Amino acid sequence: MLIPPKITRFLSRLRGTMSPGEAASRLSPRPDAPATIRTVPRSSAGTVSRLWSRMAASGVPESSRAALADDATVASAEAYGANIESMIGTVKVPVGIVGPLRVNGLNAHGDYLVPLATTEAALVASYSRGAMASNRAGGISATTLSDGVLRSPAFRFGSISQSGLFVDWIAGNPDLLTKAANATTRHGSLVSVEPVIDGEIVFLLCRYFTGDAAGQNMVTFATDALCRAVVEACPVKPISWFLEGNYSGDKKATFLGVTQGRGRKVTAQVDIPAGIVEDVLGVTVDRILEYGRIANLGSLMSGQIGAQAHYANGLAALYLATGQDVACVAESAVGYTRMEASAAGLKVTVTLPNLLVGTVGGGTGLPSQSAALDLMGLRGAGKAPAMAEVAAALCLCGELSLTAAVAGGQFGSAHKRLARGRK
Repeated sequence: MLIPPKITRFLSRLRGTMSPGEAASRLSPRPDAPATIRTVPRSSAGTVSRLWSRMAASGVPESSRAALADDATVASAEAYGANIESMIGTVKVPVGIVGPLRVNGLNAHGDYLVPLATTEAALVASYSRGAMASNRAGGISATTLSDGVLRSPAFRFGSISQSGLFVDWIAGNPDLLTKAANATTRHGSLVSVEPVIDGEIVFLLCRYFTGDAAGQNMVTFATDALCRAVVEACPVKPISWFLEGNYSGDKKATFLGVTQGRGRKVTAQVDIPAGIVEDVLGVTVDRILEYGRIANLGSLMSGQIGAQAHYANGLAALYLATGQDVACVAESAVGYTRMEASAAGLKVTVTLPNLLVGTVGGGTGLPSQSAALDLMGLRGAGKAPAMAEVAAALCLCGELSLTAAVAGGQFGSAHKRLARGRK
């Protein structure tokens, strides 16, 4: 049998460095061995005094303390209390600006400066190039098509018949479900409950309107209250139930998210004259379309959920800068990019069905993140739909620039110049 190189390299390292007995010893549990690092005190971020005492108790070296807890962090330490536990400081990620980016949206209508927090050289430059081409074509049209965040509790019964009776009871008691869920929030509301039966298991796909918040915690609290009300009132008692049955697609790329959406579904489009494509992007429309056809084939052959170049790059940087839940990039970065020839030149469309963004709650109120939202003019209530449209427009800029860079043979040279060539 021919063993793949990825395995033989591991075996070679294992044989060359230690005996089988030594390897077994290193890989065995050590429950009685004393810890070599002090246990970190568990508490919320708290006051400045707690910050320093936690650093000292945890053995954080003096050389690290000043970098992790600079003057600005210390001065605003209490502001982080609701966002983190066992805080010892903050990490600085450089923030660049893309823009102005012109968005012609139903909610976002104007020119926006878009902050991106990233350590990846060439990223801001690439999105800026896409914005420049789009602006010269008059801007990007964008609209939020729908919104609703999902949570999917699961109930286990003794039989399929009990599952059916439970669902029948759920269908006949919408007022009880709505009252229980909505009592937990002033900003959101239960929109629908869709039962899904798999034998003796029932999932309740609960969809919520979450206002201007991304709403992850909001829907968790509301669904917990809903489930407890159901278990108390329903005559068909489950053997067990769980607040999340892993059906909603929370922080995962799923086909459910593509077809039904989890968060805000947004689409954005721009039609760029051929002359602008060649002048700004340095490549012809035909060359972009040729590469696009090959890239779509690659998406199909590799089994991607969606078909796009790299929504995750722009979204992760935007999420970091503006206090979004960065883990939600796993689902938010699913979507479709479409490029086609138009009468003018090149029409580009992006659709993101799972965009989880908010302008209130979560990390949006932290000092730097709040400042980044202020820079965009999108901090606070009433701004989340506009934020979603700007995010979609940003993704379009990235798709346009990256596709042009690969199609025009610029991708490697640009990264070499920007990522390695600068001092």
